[in-house]
Amino acid sequence: MGAHTARTVRMPAEWSRHEGCLMAWPYRSELWGDQLAAAQQEYATVARAVAEFEPVLMVTAPGTAADVRPYFTGEPTAHSVEVVELPLDDSWTRDSGPIFVYDESGRRLGADFRFNAWGSKHWPYADDDRLAALVLDRLGVEPLHSGMVLEGGAITVDGEGTLITTEQCLLHPNRNPRFDRAGIEAELARMLGIEKVIWLPYGGLEDTETDGHVDGVAAYIAPGRVVVSLPDDENHPDYARMRANLAVLEATRDARGRKLDIVVLPQTAYGNAHGRSVEVGYLNFYLPNGGCVVPVAGAPQDAEAVEVLAKAMPERKVVPVVTPTLAFGGGGVHCITQQIPSERQ
Repeated sequence: MGAHTARTVRMPAEWSRHEGCLMAWPYRSELWGDQLAAAQQEYATVARAVAEFEPVLMVTAPGTAADVRPYFTGEPTAHSVEVVELPLDDSWTRDSGPIFVYDESGRRLGADFRFNAWGSKHWPYADDDRLAALVLDRLGVEPLHSGMVLEGGAITVDGEGTLITTEQCLLHPNRNPRFDRAGIEAELARMLGIEKVIWLPYGGLEDTETDGHVDGVAAYIAPGRVVVSLPDDENHPDYARMRANLAVLEATRDARGRKLDIVVLPQTAYGNAHGRSVEVGYLNFYLPNGGCVVPVAGAPQDAEAVEVLAKAMPERKVVPVVTPTLAFGGGGVHCITQQIPSERQ
């Protein structure tokens, strides 16, 4: 179990105060193909949007920083985008980066779970498996190690002991065949301070890349408050599945005994990635300090989705970013960002 088993830790919610945001630059041509240049433009646009609210630490492969920095030397942003070189395989820091927690004294630590490229879907991934440790070392943050595979996109937390995930992903045999449900819950308690896990049956049916990450279907936005995807088109492949998720949330109380306040996001939209039609998930937003950076498709439904989120989070500035290429690659804004909470609680 490791030397820190007696330590009490807690994963803060995404809306807690951030020191900055971790991202990584895309260059994996096997994934992006002829979309690589478009992906790099969209990553840069997302980074600049986030940098209006908080600093961005952009990791890029050794020898490539000089090519990446010009993307951020034009129009200034409120905060910096710092480009650093570290070995990496891919560019989805929500999943390969560290997950930050606080100990009982309020000191920031870094949970370093194993990463296996979403069930060995991409090779190589050894550098991404080491990325969390390298980032923690650079930041001077003590690591907490786990032998369990876990991607940050597979979980959403309220910062008060409750975590929501999907059975479709976390119980998939390509992640942790040695861990059963109870074993996964115990490790989430040990590493993240989780007291209650809410298991949704489904992620997105077409989300074969991540096997149904929760950040495509549900997201905490405040203690006891969850935004859920609920497509209103009966022909949508997730129409019935998301209603099954909703039923679970409506019947569940969180770790503090609260019934959940549920915000429904009915809109779905498809964007164009250089001739390819791709579904852009509005749920895959990121919450920087004072903001909400949300992926949109460049479709009429975008305005309605942004309005739902703005009404649900009136204290935040909602910034839409057109990201069909991220959707083509298998993700969205949340997938390529990872919050770095403030040094002390």
